[in-house]
Amino acid sequence: MHIELYVRWMQEVRRLKPSTVSRRMSVVAGFYRTCVIDQVLPVSPADYVRRPNVPPESPTLGLSHLQFEAMLAAARDSNNPNDFALVAMLGLLGLRIFEASGANIEDLGEEHGHRVLKVRGKGGKVVLTPLPPAVARAVERAVGQRDRGPILLNRRGARMDRHAATRRLRRLAIDANVRVPRMHPHMLRHTFVTTIFDAGVDLRDVQIAARHADPRTTMRYDRARKNLDRHPNYILAAYMASGT
Repeated sequence: MHIELYVRWMQEVRRLKPSTVSRRMSVVAGFYRTCVIDQVLPVSPADYVRRPNVPPESPTLGLSHLQFEAMLAAARDSNNPNDFALVAMLGLLGLRIFEASGANIEDLGEEHGHRVLKVRGKGGKVVLTPLPPAVARAVERAVGQRDRGPILLNRRGARMDRHAATRRLRRLAIDANVRVPRMHPHMLRHTFVTTIFDAGVDLRDVQIAARHADPRTTMRYDRARKNLDRHPNYILAAYMASGT
C-alpha cells in the first residue's frame, strides 16, 4: 500500500518521468528482494506494485549532423573559451552535465600516450576517457594558465553548474541559428550517441562509450529518430545487388 502511494506521489506530485519512476522502483524492489533473500521478510511488498510503462524511445531528440557542426563552430568562435570546452565535452565525449561540470584540472592526465580525463559518473564510478585532439585543445583553451580547480567556469569565475551550462548552450544555439524547442545539456549527450551510430560504430562499442549499463538504454537514443538511413533493407538490397 505504501509503495503504491509512493509511486503515485512521484507521478502526481513530483511529476517525474516514467523512466525515473521505474528506475527508482527498481531500487526499492531490489532492496526488498535482498530482505527476502536474507530472510528478514517472508515476501517482498514490491512484487505486485504497478510501474509506469517506459516508452521504447528516448523523449529527448539529439541535433542533426549539420546542427551539431553549427554548434561546434559557434562555440569555437565564441569569446568565452568555456563554450567550446562545454560543447566538446558534452557532444564529443558524451559526458553527462554533472560529469562535465564536476571535472577538475587535476583529473587531466596521460595514459599510454593518450590525453585522458578521469570522469566520475553515476554511482561514483570512475573511468578514463580519452580526449581526441579537438577536445583536448578545447579543454586546454578553457583551462588556460590555471593548474587546479574546475575545468568549466561560469562568467563569475566559479564552477559552471547545470543552469549556467543551459544558458550558455541556448545562447550558442541562437548564434548558430539552431532552432530547437528547448536546448539543454542532455541534448548534446543524445547527439553524441546518435552521431556515433551514424558513423557506423556497433551497439556494444556505443554502449561502452556512453557508459550505459544496459544496451536497451543505448538503443532508446537511436530509436527515437526512427532513422531510415541505416535501415537493414538497404543493406540487404546492396548485398543482393548482383542478383537483382
